[in-house]
Amino acid sequence: MTNLISVFCIVSWRIFWMTMLNRSAPNASPEFVLTKAEIQLLDRLVKDKTPVSTQRKTLSHYLIKIARLGGYLARANDPPPGNLIMWRGLSRFIDIATGAKL
Repeated sequence: MTNLISVFCIVSWRIFWMTMLNRSAPNASPEFVLTKAEIQLLDRLVKDKTPVSTQRKTLSHYLIKIARLGGYLARANDPPPGNLIMWRGLSRFIDIATGAKL
C-alpha cells in the first residue's frame, strides 16, 4: 500500500505542476513537460480548433490538448483546465501513448 501511495504522490505532483505551469508560463516551450514523441503524438491525436502557426506552439497549446482528452471543451470563456481535468486527460493520453509504443 505504501508503494502505491508513493507512486500516486509522484503522479499527482506532476499533474499539479503541469496545471500551475500552464497558468504561470503559458508561452514556455512544450519540451519542459513533454517529450518530442509525446508532442508528435498529440499533434496527430488532437486536431487544433483554430489554425495555429506550426513554427511556435506553446506549452499552453499542448496542455490544452491533453485537457481536451479529459473532457475540457476549450471554449473562449472557459477558465483554464484544473487538476481533475488534467488528471483525466493525462491518464487517457498515457494509455494511448503506451498503445502507440506497442
